[in-house]
Amino acid sequence: MRTQLARFIAAQICLHACMTGFRMAAPLMALREGYSPAAVGVLLALFALATVFIALPAGRYADRRGLRKPVAIAVGVASVGAALAVTFPVFGVLCVTAFTCGAATGLAMIALQRHVGRLAHGPTELKQVFSWMAIGPSISNFLGPFAAGVMIDSFGFRAAFLLLALLPSLAWFCVRHTVEHEPVAPELRQSSGSSWNLLRDKGFRRLMVINWLLSSCWDVHTFLVPVLGHERGLSATVIGSILGGFALAATAIRLVMPWLAAHLRESVVIGSAMLTTAVLFGLYPFAQAAWAMASLSVLLGVALGSVQPMIMSTLHQMTPHHRHGEALGLRAMAINGSSVVMPLLFGSAGTLIGVGAVFWLVGAVVGSASPLAWTLQQPPQKPERD
Repeated sequence: MRTQLARFIAAQICLHACMTGFRMAAPLMALREGYSPAAVGVLLALFALATVFIALPAGRYADRRGLRKPVAIAVGVASVGAALAVTFPVFGVLCVTAFTCGAATGLAMIALQRHVGRLAHGPTELKQVFSWMAIGPSISNFLGPFAAGVMIDSFGFRAAFLLLALLPSLAWFCVRHTVEHEPVAPELRQSSGSSWNLLRDKGFRRLMVINWLLSSCWDVHTFLVPVLGHERGLSATVIGSILGGFALAATAIRLVMPWLAAHLRESVVIGSAMLTTAVLFGLYPFAQAAWAMASLSVLLGVALGSVQPMIMSTLHQMTPHHRHGEALGLRAMAINGSSVVMPLLFGSAGTLIGVGAVFWLVGAVVGSASPLAWTLQQPPQKPERD
């Protein structure tokens, strides 16, 4: 399983790095061409907006078709979208590229997460495999923008777009020989009904609310720390370092978690992360010095970075195996919808009540919702080999 998992992580990195590279390079090109910040905001929103629309169909398709067909489609869509940017590097085409790369990454991530979840046998292995998988986006969030930036400075935007366009094909190379799990029986698919039926389960609803709240905290931090740093008179380099510390801490905790998986309980980790986040958000407005903000950022990275593997493990335990794709689709839709809406909401709220008050408000909501995490229960899971 380790060899398979390494290939899936590599495939995830290649597709996600294509998207993150374009997410940095496309807005930069638009700004250099004279487009307004509002236009750039629309361009950035398209990366997340795509997944909002395709997440549920992607989940159901993954339940029907497994891994290779969804990844093959994702590779084709991302490659075509990226190739359009190479051929016609203009704003309108970049918007198409943003939408296609976002949609392709969403489809592939859901299929990969579903397949990896079914490789695991028991709660401990679930926590281990999803801790390893969570490292992939951390790597690609650095690799994509870094590679694109080097290519832009050395050879120009078209060369950067070309490099990014080649990455998805490497993802297919990693998964092309994957042995599929036994397909879901048609009668199970037909009896499932709408994907929204999953929300009838009280535990699943609680998990989705928790997931949305913690995803919003990630967005709050990413969006408001630069604003708060600007108010404190910090330089761009210092602000970038503060956010970089957050990312490094999130990656570090995910590297450690596979070794501790047998000793971790999902509800305890998630509940503790929510309380820790509430406390750290309460302290942020009082942090005047850069070192204080950096310390809070690192601690917050540890708290929020620990959550995704636990949520993914819980989701796979409480959801019927033939509906894992649908459940992952609902989760992806909520996360990406938050990424589209929340920055606009936080920006408006920050203008009205101040950045510090937004931190306090979000922290209070997350802290008050933490009892939901402590009540999460997973049914006993029997080892299952497909």
